[in-house]
Amino acid sequence: MGNLSVITEFLLMEFSSMRELQVLHALLFLLIYLAALMGNLLTIAAIITEPHLHSPMYFFLSNLSLLDICTISVTLPKFIVNSLSGTRSLSLLGCAAQIFFFLFFSATEFALLVAMSYDRFVAICHPLHYGIIMTPARCVWAAAGSWLSGLIYSAVHTANMFRLPFSGSNVIHQFFCDIPHVLKVSASDVFRTEFVLIVASLCFLLCCFAFLIASYARIFCSVLRIPSVEGRHKAISTCSPQLMILMLFLISVMIAVLKDTSDTSPIENLLIAMTYTILPPFMNPIIYSLRNQNVTVAMGKMIRRSFFFS
Repeated sequence: MGNLSVITEFLLMEFSSMRELQVLHALLFLLIYLAALMGNLLTIAAIITEPHLHSPMYFFLSNLSLLDICTISVTLPKFIVNSLSGTRSLSLLGCAAQIFFFLFFSATEFALLVAMSYDRFVAICHPLHYGIIMTPARCVWAAAGSWLSGLIYSAVHTANMFRLPFSGSNVIHQFFCDIPHVLKVSASDVFRTEFVLIVASLCFLLCCFAFLIASYARIFCSVLRIPSVEGRHKAISTCSPQLMILMLFLISVMIAVLKDTSDTSPIENLLIAMTYTILPPFMNPIIYSLRNQNVTVAMGKMIRRSFFFS
């Protein structure tokens, strides 16, 4: 396409011109995708089938696992299919769909992590009022509000980015429709509006981050006041996985926002993108399986029942 031509499709970047390496990439990412699906599906199934896990904390965790499945399914299947088939093209509608759903699930996950942090704050700092504050109805409303806020946020950004035609190079130096690369070929009005939206989003993100830091500071102060060692260990074991997931998510967001792709190689682009598209969905179930004994025990019981009845 010429520099002034209107873009009707995008070309995703190939990370190797060798057919063997393309297939190897596809198989590697297929294994990662299947592992992430299995880990998150096992988490959801364990929470549903184990009555002891029918509590607000695990209700939010099941929503988080569902979001992880959706997030990783936005980008990886298309990359795997393209690598196996040797194609690079992605339609304009397909690019819009990738951006919309990736923003939708990512924004929803952040809102849900805030709700999960508040749940742990109430459980540890106000344990006597936990049942009154975190009622099932309020948990459902918190989860529904997270999904709705992510939907609105994604709709605003996607509608702004695709309201005017694109012109310039249609090559995206990434394995999916990455927002910074799309903005490079967007109209100037779209770029200015998107810049304002991103700055506003970062300000809101910083405010939420300050709230979360203050909440976890109060949580750990409350933990230190628990007299028994066993009680302190139990309190830390329930909130430390969520803190690890929250930090992983925030680091991924910072890398996604602050990364500079102008002078990076294809492999560096791939590694940077993996930190915020693949790593969180892949690591979240591992963190909960290793750090939360209740989830691990429930998974073991469910797997044993499955093999026994089969």
